[in-house]
Amino acid sequence: MQVADILLRITIVVASALIIGGIVVACEFSVLIDAVVDRMVALRPGAKTFGWWAKPPVEPRISLYIYNVTNADDFLSNGSKAIVDEVGPYVYSETWEKVNIVENDNGTLSYNLRKIYSFREDLSVGPEDDVVIVPNIPMLSATSQSKHAARFLRLAMASIMDILKIKPFVQVSVGQLLWGYEDPLLKLAKDVVPKEQKLPYEEFGLLYGKNGTSSDRVTVNTGVDDIRQYGIIDNFNGRTHLPHWTTDACNTLAGTDGSIFPPHIDHDRILHVYDKDLCRLLPLVFEKEVMTSNEVPGYRFTPPEWVFADVDSHPDNMCFCPAGKPSCSPNGLFNVSLCQYDSPIMLSFPHFYLADESLRTQVEGISPPMKEKHQFFFDVQPKMGTTLRVRARIQINLAVSQVFDIKQVANFPDIIFPILWFEEGIDNLPDEVTDLMRFAEQVPPKIRVALIVGLCALGVILLLLSTFCLIRNSHRQSTLHLEGSNYLATAQVDMNKKQNKDNQPARY
Repeated sequence: MQVADILLRITIVVASALIIGGIVVACEFSVLIDAVVDRMVALRPGAKTFGWWAKPPVEPRISLYIYNVTNADDFLSNGSKAIVDEVGPYVYSETWEKVNIVENDNGTLSYNLRKIYSFREDLSVGPEDDVVIVPNIPMLSATSQSKHAARFLRLAMASIMDILKIKPFVQVSVGQLLWGYEDPLLKLAKDVVPKEQKLPYEEFGLLYGKNGTSSDRVTVNTGVDDIRQYGIIDNFNGRTHLPHWTTDACNTLAGTDGSIFPPHIDHDRILHVYDKDLCRLLPLVFEKEVMTSNEVPGYRFTPPEWVFADVDSHPDNMCFCPAGKPSCSPNGLFNVSLCQYDSPIMLSFPHFYLADESLRTQVEGISPPMKEKHQFFFDVQPKMGTTLRVRARIQINLAVSQVFDIKQVANFPDIIFPILWFEEGIDNLPDEVTDLMRFAEQVPPKIRVALIVGLCALGVILLLLSTFCLIRNSHRQSTLHLEGSNYLATAQVDMNKKQNKDNQPARY
């Protein structure tokens, strides 16, 4: 009987433990899974995720659309509005690889990025030999910069341009515009400008020097010590902040390269991406939930509408105006001249999406922007922080200033002249990667539910059995007690009868 009681008590303890275990799983299982995910995604040399980060198993593409000027002579001579014809896409496939990777002692990795571009004529509207007419960026940059210089310098510049036969528009091939062509002004600068002031290139091209291994040295956090810093840039060429803007918040480089983000992302998180050509950290805010073609759920993040807003609309952007309010960009533009050797380059979204309408209508031929075609976005897997799909869409514009003393551009008005826009990104990830993401997203919740149901159900069953056994034992003990009482009472009666009989006097 004592053994049965001990077993019963053990069963009750086990049942209670199972139920408590189910409650603990309900509350803490996600913490355990997060810890597993954190360990899995952190950049550890030799790990599979490290290999995916170092050499992404994807084929990014960049598609470029060029604004071909169709009435350059009329624009310069008659003051007609410039007419542009958008030609494209001209498509290049890319391969990305991080090379010269060094593991540092402070939980960071340093590397150089190698990007190789390969022209895809099968996806393009024509060959790289297609000819376009575009503004002469080196010339117009020089004339715009000379607007506030001494008059004799402007007159001297006009004479030099006459001698070199430099015109405000150039006719070049698509390949030359992108990868470089010999420009007479740059060639002259090479010979006359002091060595310490020389530009780091001898040809002009919008993608000049980008096809190959970058000299920029990037150091990022591995996330091993602190997953909240996973993929965040620690320094870029030894700098932790940019030198251009007026506050530390606007100069910070504490973002990622856009391929990965710290995991466990929710709707309230603001993601940050840094690219050297953007000349700043680009914030991204949650827009909506999405589903990829291979059934991986994600969150879409886009730049907020105020990211390129003027300071009247968004005063926090004042930090991007180092020369004061008069130097601030118009609504919808971002001035990157400080990162482009003072060339007056303005970035916007394609077709001046989210910008003032007046910018688009300064020239003819640009259709109204469409969110589906011109929005910049990242689709991110929230649990692991991996980018699923990207459309990085940016337009390059030239801010031209009218300079009357230089006859070649005397009729060129103050204008934000669009040059081209591009769309860089990826469509999907390989099955090996998405299978892991689906597993991380779908399997743990199912295991959690199964454990909760299983533990609680088993605990309740054992508890019910224990209760049944307790009741049964109690009933049995009551029955035995009653039977024992009846037996004692009967025995007592018999004993009394016997005593009475013995006490009666004998009869003779």
